[in-house]
Amino acid sequence: MRVKDTLNLGKTKFKMRGNLPVREAQWQKEWEDNDIYQKRLKLNEGHPRFDLHDGPPFANGNIHMGHALNKISKDIIVRYKGMKGFYAPYIPGWDTHGLPVEQQLAKKGVDRKTMDRAKYRELCRQFAEEQVQKQMADFKRLGVMADWAHPYITLQPEFEAQEIRVFGKMFEKGLIYKGKKPVYWSWSSESTLAEAEVEYHDVKSPSIYIAFPVKDGKGILDEKDTYFVIWTTTPWTIPSNQGITVNPQFDYSVVEVGDKRYVVGTDRLDAVAEDLGWEDYKVVQHLKGTDMDRMVAKHPLYDQDSLVMNAMHVTSGDGTGLVHTASGFGEDDYNVAQRYNLPVFSPMDAQGRFTDEIPDPDLVGMFYDDANKVVSEKLEKAGALLKLSFFTHSYPHDWRTKKPVIYRATTQWFASIDKIRDQILKQIDETKFTPSWGKTRLHNMIEDRGDWVISRQRAWGVPLPIFYAEDGTPIVTPETIEHIAEIFAKEGSNAWYTHSAEELLPAGFKSEHSPNGKFTKETDILDVWFDSGSSWAGVLEARNLGYPADLYLEGSDQYRGWFNSSLITSTAVNGISPYKATLSQGFVLDDKGHKMSKSLGNVIAPNDVIKQMGAEIIRLWVASSDTTSDVAVSQDILRQSAESYRKIRNTFRFMLANTSDFDPKANAIAYPEMDGVDQYMEVKLNKLLQEVYAAYDEYDFLTVYKKVLSFISNDLSAFYLDLAKDILYIDPENSETRRSMQTVIYDIIVKLAKVLTPILPHTMEEIWGFLKEPEDFIQLSDMPEVEHFANEAEIFARWTEFMKFRSDVLKALEVARNDKVIGKSFEAAVTVYPTQATAELLKELNANIRQVLIVSDLDIKSPEDEAPADAQDFPSGKIVVKHAEGEVCPRCRRITTDIGSDPRFPNLCARCAKIVSENYPEAIEEGLDD
Repeated sequence: MRVKDTLNLGKTKFKMRGNLPVREAQWQKEWEDNDIYQKRLKLNEGHPRFDLHDGPPFANGNIHMGHALNKISKDIIVRYKGMKGFYAPYIPGWDTHGLPVEQQLAKKGVDRKTMDRAKYRELCRQFAEEQVQKQMADFKRLGVMADWAHPYITLQPEFEAQEIRVFGKMFEKGLIYKGKKPVYWSWSSESTLAEAEVEYHDVKSPSIYIAFPVKDGKGILDEKDTYFVIWTTTPWTIPSNQGITVNPQFDYSVVEVGDKRYVVGTDRLDAVAEDLGWEDYKVVQHLKGTDMDRMVAKHPLYDQDSLVMNAMHVTSGDGTGLVHTASGFGEDDYNVAQRYNLPVFSPMDAQGRFTDEIPDPDLVGMFYDDANKVVSEKLEKAGALLKLSFFTHSYPHDWRTKKPVIYRATTQWFASIDKIRDQILKQIDETKFTPSWGKTRLHNMIEDRGDWVISRQRAWGVPLPIFYAEDGTPIVTPETIEHIAEIFAKEGSNAWYTHSAEELLPAGFKSEHSPNGKFTKETDILDVWFDSGSSWAGVLEARNLGYPADLYLEGSDQYRGWFNSSLITSTAVNGISPYKATLSQGFVLDDKGHKMSKSLGNVIAPNDVIKQMGAEIIRLWVASSDTTSDVAVSQDILRQSAESYRKIRNTFRFMLANTSDFDPKANAIAYPEMDGVDQYMEVKLNKLLQEVYAAYDEYDFLTVYKKVLSFISNDLSAFYLDLAKDILYIDPENSETRRSMQTVIYDIIVKLAKVLTPILPHTMEEIWGFLKEPEDFIQLSDMPEVEHFANEAEIFARWTEFMKFRSDVLKALEVARNDKVIGKSFEAAVTVYPTQATAELLKELNANIRQVLIVSDLDIKSPEDEAPADAQDFPSGKIVVKHAEGEVCPRCRRITTDIGSDPRFPNLCARCAKIVSENYPEAIEEGLDD
């Protein structure tokens, strides 16, 4: 018989390599075939709810790493809540209307302007639905558990019907109105844009100083050779000038330069003089902004007046302290012009070209940006241009087309924010935000937000459900809204284009404004943020889910997007926020902090990673990322995640192998009968559970990852499982010491597997198949309860102190190793001259300390004994390390002086000889070979 045959060497079919790209898909099919999502919900029926409402990604192309971060984060939360006993449904959603779909069709050669609107929209629908199916497959492949059979999609008839009802209730409350005011206008998209659809990029712009002649100085300013000086970066707006705005609280100076006088803000005078090269100038007069109110200037190019007005938006940070004002091309301009009863003037079409309303025939039909040069030249020719230069600055762009946008006054439908601003701010104050700065960010956005432009001049979206009478009066009533909602619920919003206005109105509908019974329909659609912002009604309310939702989780850009629009519509209709809490995450960037783009060659596609490494690696990357700020990803970072995964997998493999002969019902040892080190690991395990649950409850996956990985690396691999080999392999199969340790290891496997299931569901499901637990799937089990033990405080404190002593011994061993005294720790004979406290601690431990330290010999002296001169000094005492005397036992690998003490086994130590003689009688008969 061989020595090897007397050892309890662990065996398991759990492979070292996971073959994740293949095996994950097999697990996912098994989950789907067994309807695990519904079974988990069924188990938790009647329990407290947890509703995470999915913010809908836009359906356009395969998913990217940002999608993966978002959906996996949600999956981790929902899986954890489900295994914690909460009834936690998860309905995935998609945002499907809007410009990106129209752009994709345009790339395919589809011209919406020449097509029947209903047929064109049908093409949009087909394309969007294809994208939904593509992304759904991608999300499933990440292992995301959801009600995939019943997603919500903003193009679904029932969703569109609810959105119409939300609009109707807001209209009924007087929160929807039609007006003409400047809004973000994208000439490249030919539509208004919401603030959330604007991003900023650097552009090079002209910078010009212009002199406006004083026409009427109200007896304060001399009209002869006196000029108001303005500064602007948009020369193209000068032909639309209607006034000049000054701050009523500012001081202004009249400066004489040669034979002319110029009015400039006193605080800006030095900067302007330097910029314009006024080396020899003289201040001849001072006046206040209030003094100039309603003075009149002459337009520098045309025979028209420019009114001087007072407003507080004028600042002294740049410019001249006098602001050129064109009511049709700026929000502040519009507001001050309204107060002074100036008409809204915006002579520009949807493509950014000047119309024939412009007071300059040379500019009609010209693109606004091209007009900069023409206007500047005209100003120079007129002698009004004081200086022209260029500078680079940040400027708003359309986030889809990446082209600059302009402020342009157009007639649009608006949702009033001002009327409900205080209500919204109150809801923000009552909401929990993670990170906490999200509260301040959203509060400031709402506090400063203007009215919401909800109309869009596109084709693919939910129509504004507004009829017009013969005299142009808009018609929106509870009856018309409900009737349209019911039609949309049956036919979808394309009914707006396939039926006449009369067919869409309730039967017998009449209006005093349409004596002939004729009506027309609004042609604009609703802003897509109104679509997704109505999802609390279209999903949470409509499907009887929790409303308000417990959590909204999205990227940090959604403070101006979905968080914002959802909050406005829900507060407007019901007076409450649609969410009790929000969790925001940073953007996914490469490891150098750059956005991912094909031109930089730094794009990492989730599907590529899955094919190479598996979805578990992406999931582990998500869990190991600090999502409170921007998140880095690269091939190196993913390889690090793969390395962590291997560490986790191989640790489980070792534990499975060494509990393969363990039956928790028949072999388990009760906690009070365990050795001290086993008790310590049970206490440590349950403390870990407490810490991990606290982190999960705060959606802090990074802490979960760090604590679990630390437990696996430090408490298990570097400590407990290392010393366990001397017991698991060597002691008799059914010995109490071995079964005690197996009890703990098996408990660790079960509990760690459950704790890691939200993060690594595929791997933990595989592990579950090797355990002797009642549930067929780990996802149908519950998170383990935290156990408490009568002596846990004492055990934890005592062994925490022991670990400090062990650290000292390990340092002493390392010194001896460097000095070539020993190689492996089992070659060491350690003598300890302990402090009084260490001596008492070691006496109290219910453990084989030599075995725990993994040395061949240990001699603990009395605190009174004097240590030799070569002893190493540590806080726990003095330590001497020598090479152990004796021979190596081929069975336990310990160096000992009692080899051959049993003549039947001349090569074994006394301990191993006793174990073999009592448990392997055939070894006595046959003898034992190395």
